[in-house]
Amino acid sequence: MRAGPSQEDIRRHNLGALLRHVHLGGPISRAELTAKMGLNRSTIMALTSDLTAAGLVREELPRETGRAGRPSLVVRPESARVYVFAFDVGPDRLAVARVGLGGVILDRRETVRDRDRFDLDEVAGLLAGFARQMRRKTRADTVCVGAAAAVSGGVRKGDGVVRFGPNLKAEEVPFGEELGRRLGLGLPVSVGNDANLAALAEHSRGVGAAVRDLIYLHGDVGIGGGIIAGGHLLGGHEGYGGEVGHMVVNPGGRACGCGSHGCLEAEVGERALLESAGRVSSGRHGRDAVRTVVDAADRGDIVAQEGLSRVGDWLGLGVANLVNIFNPEMVIFGGILREIYLGSAAQVRSQLTLHAMAPQRERLRLRTSALGDSATLVGAAELAFAHVLADPLEVLARANA
Repeated sequence: MRAGPSQEDIRRHNLGALLRHVHLGGPISRAELTAKMGLNRSTIMALTSDLTAAGLVREELPRETGRAGRPSLVVRPESARVYVFAFDVGPDRLAVARVGLGGVILDRRETVRDRDRFDLDEVAGLLAGFARQMRRKTRADTVCVGAAAAVSGGVRKGDGVVRFGPNLKAEEVPFGEELGRRLGLGLPVSVGNDANLAALAEHSRGVGAAVRDLIYLHGDVGIGGGIIAGGHLLGGHEGYGGEVGHMVVNPGGRACGCGSHGCLEAEVGERALLESAGRVSSGRHGRDAVRTVVDAADRGDIVAQEGLSRVGDWLGLGVANLVNIFNPEMVIFGGILREIYLGSAAQVRSQLTLHAMAPQRERLRLRTSALGDSATLVGAAELAFAHVLADPLEVLARANA
């Protein structure tokens, strides 16, 4: 006969659940926590006291009550004291942020990256160097409780190895292990696909915060996707789920870095737009180059308009396929796809009307990322905080040690 959860298991679960409310929702009163968690007031008081003693939260009187009687104490995350490092490794940029409990970006560094090669020593060294700079600026009582990286590529969930990253020029790279060694914090570095983590970020803190079924599409050089179904990320058997950029929408079309032809990434990504708009010869690339095309189209440039329209048609067809399969409530466009969608919304919606089944598209909402260029960093931070939210006191004790 299987034994039920012990009192310690229940306490650990409740501590994590309460901290999650504070972490994701911000300052909240004890009374609201009592209602949300379905626990009695004395239990909530005991849990908040434990978390306060550990330095994870603080309790204070509300600034304004407007009510008679004794006010309920407000529980706030100790954002300045407890933090994680979040890293973003993209085709043409490297970024690091120190993110406090509660999702507050406390410090940030960013630099360009040579998109034509991937040198693990160089990349890990730069990122670790930025993190050390930020750590030297922190107070003596601060504590780092985790680290995680968002990487533009397929990441094996078991060990954080980047199995494939055609736009990074990386393959079979033990990225998490090497970055953890360079950081020297005694903490493992979790690694996830950038689009998957950005999807989690938009689901927890962005435009999709109240949505249980959504698809996030992320564009840089290529196209990635993250799928939230029933409130959970669809990661796939080994962590490679969500590679929607390699869904074939135009058989026999443009060559793709994955070795196939006509992938959504090949027809909609940065190079496809610049070629369609006659801008490849300019030598510019990246997000600024994409924005230049969209701005030119807005100003009446016919070639830019035609290029943007062509890319918008392929994007709409890809979205229609995803909508038919997953029936999301919302599709979110992030990275360079934010600008591409805003400049080609008519084409995207037209393709949805033509190719998506009516029941799936009738209540579909199309939105752009609320977190913008920070979505991948915010997602990496949430991945790093996952251990703390699962077992707050144990993780903090280990970090302090």
